[in-house]
Amino acid sequence: MGGPIGSEESMLRPMVALAPLRPRPEPQPSDTARGWLVTIALTLFAGVLRFARLNYPTDGGTPMFDEKYYADQAWQMLSGGRGIEDNPGYALVVHPPVGKLLIALGEAIFGYTPLGWRFSAAVAGTLLVLLVIRIVRRMARSTLIGAIAGVLMLADGVTFVNSRIGLLDIFQTLFVTAAFGCLIVDRDRMRERMARADAAGRLLAHRFGPRLGVRWWRFGAGVLLGLACGTKWSGLYFVIFFLVLSLGFDIAARRAYGVRQPWLGTAVRDLAPAVYALVFIALAVYLASYAGWFADETAVDRYEVGVHVGPGGPFSWVPDALRSLWFYQGAMLDFHVQLTNTNGYHHPWESKPWTWPMGLRPTLYYFPKPPETTGCGQASCVRAVMLVGTPVIWWPAFPVLGWSLWQSVVRRDWRFIAVLTAYGAGWLPWFADLDRQMYFFYATVMAPFLVMALALTLGQVLGRPGQSAERRGIGLLLVSIYLALAIANFAWLYPILTGVPITPATWNRELWLPSWQ
Repeated sequence: MGGPIGSEESMLRPMVALAPLRPRPEPQPSDTARGWLVTIALTLFAGVLRFARLNYPTDGGTPMFDEKYYADQAWQMLSGGRGIEDNPGYALVVHPPVGKLLIALGEAIFGYTPLGWRFSAAVAGTLLVLLVIRIVRRMARSTLIGAIAGVLMLADGVTFVNSRIGLLDIFQTLFVTAAFGCLIVDRDRMRERMARADAAGRLLAHRFGPRLGVRWWRFGAGVLLGLACGTKWSGLYFVIFFLVLSLGFDIAARRAYGVRQPWLGTAVRDLAPAVYALVFIALAVYLASYAGWFADETAVDRYEVGVHVGPGGPFSWVPDALRSLWFYQGAMLDFHVQLTNTNGYHHPWESKPWTWPMGLRPTLYYFPKPPETTGCGQASCVRAVMLVGTPVIWWPAFPVLGWSLWQSVVRRDWRFIAVLTAYGAGWLPWFADLDRQMYFFYATVMAPFLVMALALTLGQVLGRPGQSAERRGIGLLLVSIYLALAIANFAWLYPILTGVPITPATWNRELWLPSWQ
């Protein structure tokens, strides 16, 4: 029998001090070779789909939809030899040069042809599949879930169509997704550094926690965000949201490792480096994208100081070239500000952001009139290219977003928090000016993050390793059925995603909603 409390026996028992809890290690999947084999196989298949008949369809070799702007401007950048659009015939160039420079690379290889102005987009769309697979694999710590994300990207109509047309959105999507991936790697690297500091006894030496050193992955994210902004200005939304996300990762890491003042520690240790990497580096890259403009004596608005910009004033200390560029950017901004329904700008295929998550109002890129007369086995045929989200992937958007929000708020699952942050950056800011003319192709940048949320959710449907074999078998069955439906849905829509000649009856069967017409 044990002695009473306070007895000699109880006092001689060793005292055990409770150590503060530390995060469990988050090792990456050990199947490195298999992970890359799956990644490469799915990426190659994506490339085959995106490059197949890339020069089709067109009307006599001419651009379709807004290719008429970007293909021409890219060719002028190339043929002018200065990497800038300085043709006075352009009333106004309304987007920065990075995306058009990439289009010009394809034109440099294949000339002013449909293949030339679409080649770089197809490369970007193929690389996007690779990135999504690797990012999801890292977040989920599972090659299988990364492969699920890759299959969904293959079956996504939005990124597929925009990989086969010479527009800017696929380039911005690639840069934004790559920047997101850099921040995910940066999060893991910083937690590894925190763990090493903890093992060395340096973690709690200061109330702010340790310094985390140079963060090259976050620096890389800043470079990529600069390229995203240099493609379309809406990349700025991701600069803001990703800055908040990166700082949130830092706060969470310092809290997890028991830093006494994690919020203040992040403000002191991490805020300035984060702003430098994600804001100032992005700004520097953006300015560098205008190198051709700075070097070109005939560039649009190149010498505005003393013409439309006064030589004096509080900003007279700023170099004239930068002041002229500021004026040029102001003219671009004015175009976008004035592009509103109130000002009479309407388009039959415009849409508002509340329709984007489910793709309720797609964009018709190509529909020649009169209809084609051959190719479908009947006297009258239809050829169309429509930017439409695969319904099996896009229509569950709101339930998936709701589940992701639940996981973020209740379970505090950092993976869903990160994906929702990126998805929100591509969607929420557009609600600030609903009068503006908008199109569904603006939602291209949302597609990878919708796929990531779907893949993470399907990973939970698969079940955890510790669950019963029957539970995991049912989960695998449900996920397999869903993926099969997504692939079948993509195959069904394939003719209107690529302009394959079809009969009018088939065309009508492809239009699932009245809003698709």
